[in-house]
Amino acid sequence: MRNQTVVMARDLRKRYGGRAVVDGVDLEVEEGEVVGLIGANGAGKTTTVECLQGLRHPDSGVLRVLGYDPTTQADRLRPLIGSQLQDSALPDRLRVREAVELFATARARDAGELLDRFGLIERRDSAFASLSGGDRPQLVFLDELTQGLDPAARRNVWAAVGQLRDEGATVVLVTHELDEAEALCDRVIAMRAGQVLDAGPPADLVNRHAKWATVRFSWSVADSTLAELGDLVGVQSVRRVGERVEVRGDRRVIAYVGADLVRRGAVPDDLTVEVPDLESALLRLLEGAAA
Repeated sequence: MRNQTVVMARDLRKRYGGRAVVDGVDLEVEEGEVVGLIGANGAGKTTTVECLQGLRHPDSGVLRVLGYDPTTQADRLRPLIGSQLQDSALPDRLRVREAVELFATARARDAGELLDRFGLIERRDSAFASLSGGDRPQLVFLDELTQGLDPAARRNVWAAVGQLRDEGATVVLVTHELDEAEALCDRVIAMRAGQVLDAGPPADLVNRHAKWATVRFSWSVADSTLAELGDLVGVQSVRRVGERVEVRGDRRVIAYVGADLVRRGAVPDDLTVEVPDLESALLRLLEGAAA
């Protein structure tokens, strides 16, 4: 059963100096989803979410966010959403606890709990500018959420986003970190030059655009024996590359090639597997769009 649509854009357009930054974007986000906007710099991701929050006025298009038009009803919308922008304009000497208290809405938990959740209790009296770079409204926009964070802090923030979703919040995430998108997002929207190239669960984009896996290993056998690998399930091609063998195919080749080598008693020490991921899918998408 489909959930309620809480974010909708139809033919969204925004130009700067005659250049189309957002060029006919259509998108929807359902209640309770974590949806990621991915793409290279200049794809129009940030401008899109800024229009959705009422921070920028689009040139044209139809927008609805939680039932409101962010262009004309931003004052009614903003108390219902949380927003973490790519850049902050907070005073450098503002204390961490003061920043949390300032932006905590009536829907948020106690500021102390938020500080504890994000590991900031010990830094509550530190200057805001000393941080490397949260709130519980029903819809949250996050732009480059973990940029500049160390790995431990990054994982803590990932866990917090997962907890927001578990508690019923909807999250729209702009990110260049594709492992982050794969880990957090129910769906991703791939953009280039202000347009949507494709959208869907990360695994679906991988299967559509980068489905091939590659198994590489050293194996000194006759070409006739090597050719037998080509008959395994899922194999697309088998070739020698220098002193190594390269088997390419869908994800099933990983299991079938491994099982075949075990059966032959020939398990190489240098076997490596290259599994298709969201990064390779996006690169293929971008290459195809640029062609």
